[in-house]
Amino acid sequence: MNREIKPQTNGDFKVASPIERALAVAATDITATLTERGSRYGKFISHASASQALKKMIRAHMGGDKWDRLADDQREALDMIAHKIGRIVNGDPNYADSWVDIAGYAKLVADRLEGIER
Repeated sequence: MNREIKPQTNGDFKVASPIERALAVAATDITATLTERGSRYGKFISHASASQALKKMIRAHMGGDKWDRLADDQREALDMIAHKIGRIVNGDPNYADSWVDIAGYAKLVADRLEGIER
């Protein structure tokens, strides 16, 4: 049996379950991922502000009727492109993956319009 024994605050001992161990590892992994992403893309709150401003501008410029007439993939691609632009302007503008992702979202829609669904 592979269980860790941890003392509790009252001096008793508790056996850590596999779920408790998995949650502790996940929390550590999430923190590491957030730290790495923050160094690449900047603070999330600033990125969110930039992305949301771009998305609001796109919707306002198009108007509700035109936006609503877009296909789901077109709306999603525009949202994701705005998201990626938000990362570029808020973080590292020299990170090639962000630029490649923008091209990829545009290509998915263009391909679908030409009869190629991915």
